[in-house]
Amino acid sequence: MVVSFPLRRVLALLAAVGTLLVLARSVSGSSWPPPGIMAALGEKTKGRPTEGHRYKYTVVKGVFLQSEASTSADGFDYATTNFGLISRSYPTDVDADDEDGGSAAQIRPLWLRFARYVDDLNAAAAETHSGAKYKVLFMGRHGEGDHNVAEAYYGTPAWNCYWAQQDDNSKDTTATTPITWSDAHLTPVGAAQATRAHDVWADQLAVQKQPAPQRYYVSPLTRCLQTAQLTFGGLALPAHSPFRPTIKERLREDVSTHTCDRRSTKTAIKKAFPGFVVEHGFAEHDPLWTGTTDEPPEDHDVRNQALLDDVFGSDDSTWISFTSHSGAIASLLRVLGHRPFPLSTGQIISVLVRADRVDGHKGPGAGVPWTTADTCAAPPVTSIEGQGCVCQPTTAPGAPSV
Repeated sequence: MVVSFPLRRVLALLAAVGTLLVLARSVSGSSWPPPGIMAALGEKTKGRPTEGHRYKYTVVKGVFLQSEASTSADGFDYATTNFGLISRSYPTDVDADDEDGGSAAQIRPLWLRFARYVDDLNAAAAETHSGAKYKVLFMGRHGEGDHNVAEAYYGTPAWNCYWAQQDDNSKDTTATTPITWSDAHLTPVGAAQATRAHDVWADQLAVQKQPAPQRYYVSPLTRCLQTAQLTFGGLALPAHSPFRPTIKERLREDVSTHTCDRRSTKTAIKKAFPGFVVEHGFAEHDPLWTGTTDEPPEDHDVRNQALLDDVFGSDDSTWISFTSHSGAIASLLRVLGHRPFPLSTGQIISVLVRADRVDGHKGPGAGVPWTTADTCAAPPVTSIEGQGCVCQPTTAPGAPSV
């Protein structure tokens, strides 16, 4: 089939009618990543000391709709549901009645009452020396990126078999408009989604009295850096909690052979986003992406366990923002014990988390061997859902594509 660019309007329509397919990816065992690289990641690029404590995480239910089994993720929109905060009373409402001269549940905005409740949970944990910590996480997926558009255009099987291993569409003889998806940038649609998030946050802060994040953490991939800048830049934030995000290596998407998962150099990131803080030990060049191996979900979860242990162990903030990816947020939810709640581009999920230190355990634990991806060195003959890649006769599955 011959289809020409421009892509954006056509691909948005394709995505809307559900033409995305799922690739059944065949993998074989591999010894990647070598122990030396994993040690470097644990001690340097991911910004967490090896002596850090490990935590057990529990989702506090009855607070956000997204944590409730009765809430469908399909079509759920944080922007029209007050970030999912459930309208309810709290035990701490009684304490505030005298201050308000009436019923706090009727007078105080819901977010202020919830904030008082969270403060009380942390105060009670401190008084009893239980070691528990409570934090509210706002986890946002980046807006639509060029890679999302390209995947919709080529179809998920062909994307995973071949096109995702390319930097751009220069090898597509039918293409009329160049598009690059290596370390993908936001599309105009993605930028609009992030701008919408900015407007929603502005309203939530001013009208709903929702607490602003006290700390901001961002994936090092460009689409997330752009999303965070468009979402939080220019908001009327408290002077003691300005938007000065920290770039965290661990917060990136699960690492695959896709070039959209390969980050830019540290120098390029700092030049493009001078107001962002690069965590200590952040490597100049991408230490994870190889172009031939995939990070298994189990290893991704180990990485995000370490990320959460870092944040809960070293950051005293209660209200925290993560700007990341669909796969990364899915992994974070698994580590937290949250039910699956897939996010479309530009969406945000809120979670109240309790963390309890696990005595006698340090570090995030061991991962599993990475796997070698089954790809084609040229566009596949067929790429059918459930059947994986059928490469051209002259190219064997697993041959390097880049």
